[in-house]
Amino acid sequence: MENKALYLFCVSIFPLMVCSGMVYSILAIYLNQQLGATVTMVGFIYMVGSASGAIFSPTAGKLSDKFGRRRILILSMFGFMIAFSAYAIIQNASQAILIQALEGATWAAMSATAMAFIADLVPSEKRGWAMGVYDRTWFVGWVVGPILGGYLADTFGFRITFLVGAILTIVGLLLMVFYVREVKNMQNQTKT
Repeated sequence: MENKALYLFCVSIFPLMVCSGMVYSILAIYLNQQLGATVTMVGFIYMVGSASGAIFSPTAGKLSDKFGRRRILILSMFGFMIAFSAYAIIQNASQAILIQALEGATWAAMSATAMAFIADLVPSEKRGWAMGVYDRTWFVGWVVGPILGGYLADTFGFRITFLVGAILTIVGLLLMVFYVREVKNMQNQTKT
């Protein structure tokens, strides 16, 4: 039963991983070539995302303890959808700073909560394997995402590519809403 739940979770995360591979393979080029950011500014924009994640990670984990893993995962997917859509409509590179702050916090929430969700989902002797399955989902998404993102950006342009990424994230969000369930005995598993 826990294997099915793990695979459903990974299937719901997979569109996000494809999307993130798409976005991160082209974002720096988009910021530099289309929006006029210097290379230093591109570095700063990425730094803001990482700093936001570093600041928000413990809070995100605490929120998932308090309100449930599933709620935070769904909010994270919604945050990604907003961020990837916003890249398609910004008019200058400085606007990407706020998007990266949102995205960094969203990555922090997703990362901390996903690991806790998996730890709650499977018994302790299977956690390493389950984390490996989850990591494989990331890697496969990042195998597909960069080549897809590059192709779409070359063929249809950057903005369309970001919108396609946002649509993929909506697909993942819907899968999570309809197929991923909260682990009911979260407290019991942590005690055993």
